Amino acid sequence: MRRGRRIAVDVGDARIGVASCDPDGLLATPVETVPAGGAARARIAAIAAEYEAIEVVVGLPRSLNGREGPAAAKVRAFAVGLAALLGPVPVRLVDERMSTVTATQGMRASGVKSKKGRSVIDQAAAVVILQSALETERVSGRPPGESVAPV
Repeated sequence: MRRGRRIAVDVGDARIGVASCDPDGLLATPVETVPAGGAARARIAAIAAEYEAIEVVVGLPRSLNGREGPAAAKVRAFAVGLAALLGPVPVRLVDERMSTVTATQGMRASGVKSKKGRSVIDQAAAVVILQSALETERVSGRPPGESVAPV
């Protein structure tokens, strides 16, 4: 397992949830919700710099059968732009199937109402994505998902 903080993002049309982990890669925690739009990549790059991230993990939405649709194409384009902005910090796409559902169920179980919790659900989904990526790396010994080449 590589040592260093990672940042995860759950890209949505309105909001982007951001999470980070400790330097040992044991526990993912929420960071903030960034409004989607023109300044989103710059804010994520600033967070990555602030946390001295060794990697940024972007959740790739796939259908349950593994196919990619229009949402995945948007996320891929976002990840390519982010990779260009982050320079030497690698960006990786990881499967995020069911992350928002898992996050929503966890929030509901802890008593957070759906209307109040929309912005924190995005952060919780990023936590789920990052925790899954950390577990994948711990088990396989390799970085999770696929590398994104900056254009």
